[in-house]
Amino acid sequence: MSEILVLYYSQGGAVRDMAQLIARGIESVKGVKARIRTVPKVSSNCEATEPDIPNSGDPYVELSDLEECIGLALGSPTRFGNMAAPLKYFLDGTTALWLKGSLVDKPAAVFTSTSSMHGGNESTLLTMMLPLMHHGMLMVGLPYSEPELSSTQSGGTPYGASHVGGAMDDKPISNDEKKLCLALGKRLGQTALKLSI
Repeated sequence: MSEILVLYYSQGGAVRDMAQLIARGIESVKGVKARIRTVPKVSSNCEATEPDIPNSGDPYVELSDLEECIGLALGSPTRFGNMAAPLKYFLDGTTALWLKGSLVDKPAAVFTSTSSMHGGNESTLLTMMLPLMHHGMLMVGLPYSEPELSSTQSGGTPYGASHVGGAMDDKPISNDEKKLCLALGKRLGQTALKLSI
């Protein structure tokens, strides 16, 4: 069975929850399975380290995860309109894959969670697309044929799935946001399956 990597960084849990919804959308497509991975935290303190294997939750990503999968869903919380440093740090270390062209023509989708409605969700999605496009990946977004994209009062953009979590990251993922995560996963799964034939 073909696998799609769902790679995320989450501090408060909302992006992790979105990753699980996107994985469900992917797995609604017959013949495709989601492989969920995360990245460790980074620190400005040189002595600070994370364990090689997380104490709980999803395993840490390896470069082989990207090579082996037929597509990628990439998720991060918003940090001043940009992706979080741990995810950027991992992507900065993928030069070997770029040199080999390992990700060329594989589809990718992006998702994020912000604290406020205008907290940079769209700019974060766009910044996450840039390194993927340099890798030659094909971006998959959300078309307006998804009715929730026009009716949502919280997250959701044509660039990818998004969630508005509130200043304390305590707002649950809304029904519209959930449906858009599932739709993005399904669309990515369908696209990846077609492109891998």
